[in-house]
Amino acid sequence: MATGKVKWFNTQKGFGFILQEDNTDLFVHFKDVLGGIDSIQEGDSVEYEVADGRKGLQAINVKKIS
Repeated sequence: MATGKVKWFNTQKGFGFILQEDNTDLFVHFKDVLGGIDSIQEGDSVEYEVADGRKGLQAINVKKIS
């Protein structure tokens, strides 16, 4: 599992981006957030897996860590 921080997440649009440890952005869709769409917000530390999405790499199995 990789780790990073939520750069921003728009609950109305259902997606956002994670800032990875290498300082690159990674797309995240609400359906890939474990614990529901309201479980993460900007600045949260998260762990996730990276998978191929429709438009490139994206985060899946995203969960907040403390």
